[in-house]
Formats: sequence, C-alpha cells, structure tokens
Amino acid sequence: MQFLIAGLIGLVSGITSGLFGVGGGLVMVPAMMFFMGLPIKTAIGTSLVVIIPTALASAGKHYSQGNVNWPTALSLAPTAIAGGYLGAWLTTQLPAENLKRAFGGFMILVGARLLFLK
Repeated sequence: MQFLIAGLIGLVSGITSGLFGVGGGLVMVPAMMFFMGLPIKTAIGTSLVVIIPTALASAGKHYSQGNVNWPTALSLAPTAIAGGYLGAWLTTQLPAENLKRAFGGFMILVGARLLFLK
C-alpha cells in the first residue's frame, strides 16, 4: 500500500512540476507527511532527491519547447544552490513544529498572491 501511495504522490507531483514548476515542496512534502506519516524534515529531504530527475525531465521538455530563458537560469543558479545549502542547514536549527508553521505560512502567502494579485 505504501508503494501505491508513494506512486500516486510521485505522479501528481510530477504533473504539477511539469505544468507549474512546482511539485517537490508544494505537493510532495505535505502529501508524504499526511498520507505516508513522514516527519517534515524527512519529507523535505526525500522530495529534494526525487525532484532531481523530475526537474531534469521537465526542464528537458520545456527546453525542447523553447521555454527556457538561459541568461535568467544561469544568473539564478549560483545563488539558488547556495540558498538550497543554507536552507538545508537551517532545518537542523529549527524545531519541526516551527518548520511546519513556516512552510504552511509560505504556502498561504504564495497561494494568496497567485489568486489575488497580478
């Protein structure tokens, strides 16, 4: 049953990753927490490992469709890598409950901005 749940989570997060550019954090992390009972820090780490091949497949398809702005991607990459490392380190400093609250608040802010602001 666990493999079926994980497969469904993977399918939904893969679709949302290719469609919207999200999937790991916004779909996979809460789904693994609620449906598989993983602690938030484990769900985050697991989603990051899974998102590597997902992002490569999605990026390849978007590249073939002409949807990649290389100057922007190359300018974002160095600081995104550094930020990813810093964010992973911060998970060692924050209690899981605070991390869950911060994650939920971030999702609400991003969702509200997408729904209500241009």
